[in-house]
Amino acid sequence: MGLGIKKNDEVLVMTGTDKGKRGRVISVDPDKNKLIVERVKMIKKHMKPNKQYQQGGIIEKESPLHISNVMLLCPKCGKTTRIANKILENGKKTRSCKKCGEVVE
Repeated sequence: MGLGIKKNDEVLVMTGTDKGKRGRVISVDPDKNKLIVERVKMIKKHMKPNKQYQQGGIIEKESPLHISNVMLLCPKCGKTTRIANKILENGKKTRSCKKCGEVVE
């Protein structure tokens, strides 16, 4: 499935409780078709004190979203779009916006 969304892409959440929120992709898990978006689908987790969390207590962190619940925001036109794969003259494969045709990188 994949949908061509990569780390550091700007996405818009299309469904769920966080519908309409936009954020940057922190990580992508292509095996499970999940991704984590910055400040979207926040959960509270009770943590024991350890080396990473010296204080312990209740922390807030992002929870994974299914990749089909988000759409890429084109950096050029600013619209939500699906990704078209284009092959350039030099044989290199790139991602591009289906609405404006610009290369997305």
